[in-house]
Amino acid sequence: MTEPPQTAEPTSASGSAPAPAPGPAPGATAADGPAPRTPAAVRRAALAGAAVSALLILAIVFGSRLLRDFDSALLPYAVATVFLAFGVAHRYTVWISAPGARRLFRQGWRSFFSAANFRRAPTALPKMIATYLGFQKFLGARSHARWVAHQLIFWGCLLAAAITFPLTWGWFTFTSATGSGPGYEMRIWGFKVIGFDALGVLGWLMFHGLDMAAVLVIAGAASFLRRRMKDRGAVTGQRFAYDLVPLIALVVISVTGLLLTFSSIFLHGGGYEFLAVLHMVSVVFTLIYIPFGKFFHIVQRPAAVGMQLFKYTSRRRDEAEVLACRRCQEPIDTAPYVANLRGTMRDLDLGFDEWAEYCPRCKRVLRGTAYLDHVKKGFK
Repeated sequence: MTEPPQTAEPTSASGSAPAPAPGPAPGATAADGPAPRTPAAVRRAALAGAAVSALLILAIVFGSRLLRDFDSALLPYAVATVFLAFGVAHRYTVWISAPGARRLFRQGWRSFFSAANFRRAPTALPKMIATYLGFQKFLGARSHARWVAHQLIFWGCLLAAAITFPLTWGWFTFTSATGSGPGYEMRIWGFKVIGFDALGVLGWLMFHGLDMAAVLVIAGAASFLRRRMKDRGAVTGQRFAYDLVPLIALVVISVTGLLLTFSSIFLHGGGYEFLAVLHMVSVVFTLIYIPFGKFFHIVQRPAAVGMQLFKYTSRRRDEAEVLACRRCQEPIDTAPYVANLRGTMRDLDLGFDEWAEYCPRCKRVLRGTAYLDHVKKGFK
């Protein structure tokens, strides 16, 4: 169903002239979607994906000292990361070619490299990275339980990626002078970083880091799966491929990883080969799935840090003008942020960018008024 027409005419801030009514741009229809991808945009995305994949291959070759430290048993994982690099670069290039994302991307980098912003708020960027990317405080405003579950998955996946990717690429190696331990050396790009006893606390943490990551991910994914089976709102709007498959994939990866440890410790390697293949298939599938499903928001989220930085620094300006709602005169946001939002709406040909100058409450009131005036009156 389409939204009811919003043709109420609120008065402007001065009360002298009516504000333009929201609606589609001239000549546009409600069915108009985003502009189709041009061949040039597709070529740019393909070239970006190929370039990033080639750079990753070179990094694997040289980072593993011309493949001397590369473990051929991990070849499927390494190939999957190359496909992952191509998919992420391809989709990211297509994403930022859209008007709204392109403006956010440019404004974010402009704020990131702004010397004036750094002088005005030198701690702003670390604060945004910690609160917006690391601890994702914006999720806590929705639900503390969802925030905890998201944090478990986030830190579990981050720990697993920090261990798995360098090992897969041959950047990290663990060697023993005796060939059987317990003394081991961890080397990065061939250089010794630390020596440790495999039977000590540090050794246990080194060799069971992925197990700890798996426990965190299972706890977070189980919480989300329970919500998607119990919460009526989540059940109504969820899609199997988009909402459930990512969670199931995380659980399968984590459980099979823990079973590999269980097999090696308690079963003396029984069923290890089958579990290793099952674990590899689940990891490869998930890595290839990332650019094309819900996990892509992991790549998109850092781009929003620049916009948060832009909002924060614009509010810190002494001369910053705070716009008031055109209906109730309550403050909305700074003039630069509202102007940027209106520019994005114009880029998208939405045709009602003036409504960015109304507060959320007044927008709801005006939509309700429009519904009463132009829809409800037809039911007599």
